[in-house]
Amino acid sequence: MDIAERDRRHAHATGLLDGLAERDVVAVAITWVDHSGITRVKSVPLDKLPHAAAHGVGVSPVFDGFLLDDSIVAGRYAGGPVGDLRLRPDLDRLTALAGQPGWAWAPADRFDQQGAPHPQDERGLARAAADRLAADGCEVRAGFEVEWVVGRGDVDGFVPAATGPAYGHARQVELSDYCADLIAALVAQGVDVLQFHPEYAAGQFEVSTAPEDPVHAADTAVLVRETIRAVSSRHGLRASFSPKVVVDGVGNGGHLHISLWRDRTNLFAAGADPDAEAFTAGVLRRLPALCAIGCPSVASYLRLVPARWAGAFAAWGVENREAALRLVAGRDLEVKCFDLSANPYLVVAATMVAGHAGVVDGLRLPEPVTVDPVRLPDVPRLPTSLEDAVRAFEQDEVLTEAFGPEFAATIADVRRGEIARFADASPEEVVRVTRWRH
Repeated sequence: MDIAERDRRHAHATGLLDGLAERDVVAVAITWVDHSGITRVKSVPLDKLPHAAAHGVGVSPVFDGFLLDDSIVAGRYAGGPVGDLRLRPDLDRLTALAGQPGWAWAPADRFDQQGAPHPQDERGLARAAADRLAADGCEVRAGFEVEWVVGRGDVDGFVPAATGPAYGHARQVELSDYCADLIAALVAQGVDVLQFHPEYAAGQFEVSTAPEDPVHAADTAVLVRETIRAVSSRHGLRASFSPKVVVDGVGNGGHLHISLWRDRTNLFAAGADPDAEAFTAGVLRRLPALCAIGCPSVASYLRLVPARWAGAFAAWGVENREAALRLVAGRDLEVKCFDLSANPYLVVAATMVAGHAGVVDGLRLPEPVTVDPVRLPDVPRLPTSLEDAVRAFEQDEVLTEAFGPEFAATIADVRRGEIARFADASPEEVVRVTRWRH
C-alpha cells in the first residue's frame, strides 16, 4: 500500500470515530472466516481503528491450517509458526452492532507484510471470481438462507428452547421477545431481511436476506450468524448452525441463492436465456467438487441424505426441493446442498467459478427432474462422504486453478485433517463435537 492510500484509509477511519462514539461503541471486531468455516477475530479499541485501517492488524497465517476444534493441520502451505499477515478492515462494511452493544464489526481482507494480497484470502478469492464474470459483462447477485436451532443455554447437550411445531406460530410465540430482538438488531445493522420463520427441526428458525453483490452477501451471512449468536446469548440461549445437531434429526442448511445479470436484466427472470442455462449447467457439472467447499465437514454428510430436503442428488428442477439445484421460477438458482459449516466467501467464489465455466463452455442442461429424485435410479447422488468430495475437488482443474495451488492444497489438507479427526468417531460423537462449533 502506498503512502497516499494509507493516509486515505487513516482519514476515512478517523472520520467515522465520532459517529461510532455517539453510538457508545468502544471497540471494533475485525473478522475473517477460516477454511473450516469458523469466524475468527482480532479486535481494537475504537481510537485504534484509524491505525488498523491504515496499517492493518497483525495475525498469523497459521489459521489457514485450523480445524473446527482448534487443532492445527501441518499442511503443505499452512499450519506452521512462521510468518505474519495484516488484517485490513473494510470500512465500507463497518457496522455498529445492535446485537452486541458497545461493539462495531468489520470484515477483513488479509495481506502480507509487503501489502500483497494473501494467496489464501477467502474474501479476495470471491472478489476475483466476481471480477472475472464482470469482465465478460456479467454481474452476480447472491443471498443466503441461514438456518439455526435455538437450545437452552444451561445444558451441555441440545434441549430445544421452544416446543412448538414445525413452521408453527406457537414456536414463534414461545420465543417472541427473542425473535423480535433478533429481527430488530438485524434491521438496525442494515441487514435487508426478506423473511423470518420457524423451520422443520425442533427449535429451528430461518432468516433470509436480500440479494447483494457476492462479497457483500458473504459478509452479510457472517454478520447475520454472529448477530444470532449474540442475541441468543443475551437471552440465555445457545444457537447452533451445525449441519447436524441431533443424529436422527433434520440438520441446518445454508442455501445459496444466486442470479446472473447483464445490462441490469436478471437472466433467470428473462425466460429461456442461454447464459442462465449455461451458468446453471456449470454449477450442476461441478456439484461433487463443490461439496468440498459448501459441505465441508464430516457432519455435512450426516445431513446430506435423501428424504430430508437437503438436496442430496446431483439434479436440477423447477421448484424441486429435493434436487440439489432448485430453479426458483422467474428469480434465481437455489443451491440446496450447502450448509453453514462452510465459509460463505468460498461458497460464493466456487459457485461463481463453476457457473462462469459453464457460460464459457456454452453448456446446456439435461431435462429437469420433476419428481422426487429418489424415484429415478439414473439420477446420481452427491458425494456421501467428505473424502469423496475432496477427491472430486482435487480432480477438478477449473476449481483448483481458480483457487491457486496454495489455496487448493490447503483446502484439501484441512478437509483431510477433519476426516482424520473423526476417523473412528460414531455419528453421535461427530454431532457432539460439532454441535456448538458452528
